[in-house]
Amino acid sequence: MFSEFNRQFSVLILILLLSNPILISCKILELFYEATWVQANPNGLFNKTVIGFNNSWPLPIIRANKGDTINLYLTNKLKTKNTSLHFHGMFQNGSNLMDGADMITQCTIPPDQTFLYNFTLSDNQVGTYWYHSHTGSQYLDGLRGLFIINDNNVNDVTNTNAVSYDINNYNNSLAPFDYDEEITISLSDWYHKQYFQLNEEFLNRYNPTGAEPIPDSLIINDTINLNWNILPDKTYLLRLINVGVFVSQYFSIEDHELTVVEIDGVYVTPVKTNLLYLTVAQRYSVLLKSKSIDEINSKYKNYKIMQIIDKDMLDFIPDKLQLNYTNHLVYDNKIPVDNNQYYINDLSTHLNDFYLKPLDDIQIFDDYDYQIILDFEMDNLGDGINYAFFNNITYVQPKVPSLLTALTAPSHLVNNPSIYGSNTNTFILKYNEVIEIVLNNKDSNRHPFHLHGHNFQVIQRSPAFDDDDNPVSYNESDHQPFPEFPLIRDTVYVEKNGYLVLRFKANNPGAWIFHCHLDWHLEQGLAIILMEAPEVLQSTPSQQITENYKQMCIHAGIPVKGNAAGNFENFLDLSNENKQPNPLPDGFTLKGYIAIILSSLLCLWGIFSIVSFGLNDNDQNNHDVYENLKKVLTDHNLIDEENFNHSGRISYGKLNNQESQESQSLININRN
Repeated sequence: MFSEFNRQFSVLILILLLSNPILISCKILELFYEATWVQANPNGLFNKTVIGFNNSWPLPIIRANKGDTINLYLTNKLKTKNTSLHFHGMFQNGSNLMDGADMITQCTIPPDQTFLYNFTLSDNQVGTYWYHSHTGSQYLDGLRGLFIINDNNVNDVTNTNAVSYDINNYNNSLAPFDYDEEITISLSDWYHKQYFQLNEEFLNRYNPTGAEPIPDSLIINDTINLNWNILPDKTYLLRLINVGVFVSQYFSIEDHELTVVEIDGVYVTPVKTNLLYLTVAQRYSVLLKSKSIDEINSKYKNYKIMQIIDKDMLDFIPDKLQLNYTNHLVYDNKIPVDNNQYYINDLSTHLNDFYLKPLDDIQIFDDYDYQIILDFEMDNLGDGINYAFFNNITYVQPKVPSLLTALTAPSHLVNNPSIYGSNTNTFILKYNEVIEIVLNNKDSNRHPFHLHGHNFQVIQRSPAFDDDDNPVSYNESDHQPFPEFPLIRDTVYVEKNGYLVLRFKANNPGAWIFHCHLDWHLEQGLAIILMEAPEVLQSTPSQQITENYKQMCIHAGIPVKGNAAGNFENFLDLSNENKQPNPLPDGFTLKGYIAIILSSLLCLWGIFSIVSFGLNDNDQNNHDVYENLKKVLTDHNLIDEENFNHSGRISYGKLNNQESQESQSLININRN
């Protein structure tokens, strides 16, 4: 009877598989990578030690179908550096421990250890993603690559490890638009110094203004002077990704329109533009229609591909920094390439992503259940270092990953934000609540913000405001009308001195970080933790830590249970937790330093004016001047009456003879 049941059960499973092409096409992709130091010189200016996979750099593009299972084994061979890997934009439903955020969802991977990232791609996520280290600003040294999720359930992607990094021809027949070939294009800033050197210089009392390190160049597909050979009368899908750490970039192709069809893995109603603006971590997929053979023959030219630094993000522009980079779209190799720079006259004409509408006409959430208002700014603390703050709190890593605190806390305390630490800025979200995040930017720069585990609706974004002393905050009773079908993505920028309002549904239990994706600002502490439905997290089998996960923590010397301070006996005892430095003493803020400098300069100018007056032959009202000066000095107990002799000279007491004569020669007022 038991064997008959098994037979019938097996037949039922087979019928289900055959009737569901999604299930039958899902694969397990096993990827084995060692993070190793490699020499590279992508901009032709400096030979740098970068982080590669398996002694090779650039890193490979990972391709998978929606619904596939990923088994990525990452071995740390960086000798003295820890590492991690975050899969940017992927929801990680039911697998929060695989999100890769160092000390939030996992313990760091110490040298010579291997961590298995095991997760299943969501059935409702397709498009353009990427992966990168989430340990400090480590991906600045090249530990980042592209991750494409195909919307084709029957495409064969078994040769994932062999995919070329720069140009890929691929036809995704199930996408809601037609094209002939697919091209992936990565944009990035590039630094010659390594991340730990720059970090040490940046977070330093000798950089009190928090001036971000300036990149040495831009690169495209991890090189410069790219020539892309293109065929006439074809439609190309370009997947554009800014994998840099700091600067936003403008992107344009001379005399070619770009039709936006996807952003951050979300299909949108097609919109045409000539100029794109990509912040760090943003992705755009665009259709490009190549020119006809007749056009090519009549114009007899190739075209230029432009990438331009958003110079407004830089505190200063070094003389050697090139802001404008020209690459080439080549129709005919026989036509000479014009190496002169190509400039765009008006960068303000770039596409405003706020008005992009999801293809599925997803309506705005009617209202929020829980609103989080975040005012952010930069300022100095008592150690002299410039930090970034949400509501006066700068993020400091806990001693136990926030996910482990949620998994090991007593059920009656798991919704108590205090157990996650004073400086993690943790907010507790209830399951299925609609969350509204209000960002008020008190800083004079744009900032791109990214939310792990979710896309969000962008329902308000103010323009930029130039008055740095009077930033404009969101007024809930006085704002522009909400869009019916708002922009949806996972990384969006807020304008300088302005505000941004986001909404999403808390339907993905986990510990999710929300942070500025300018990596220097994340290093300064511009982050919060959204602890989403922790009681659901505790009761979900797939969310429990694995033995491999536990071993990473043990090898790294990190507790596997307890509150933010590592205390598991009393979760309310936060003594010895990691905290931000004390504030600067009153009067010694950055503004105070500036005031002292200005006061000193004014004082010197005053002395100079007095000396100049004394050296000039000016007899007008000398008696009045003498009496007024004498009164001021005596009223402030700077001299006594007896210090003035009958000749009107001031006695300087302990000065030696020569010094006294020199001083008297500067202030010699004769009475009439």
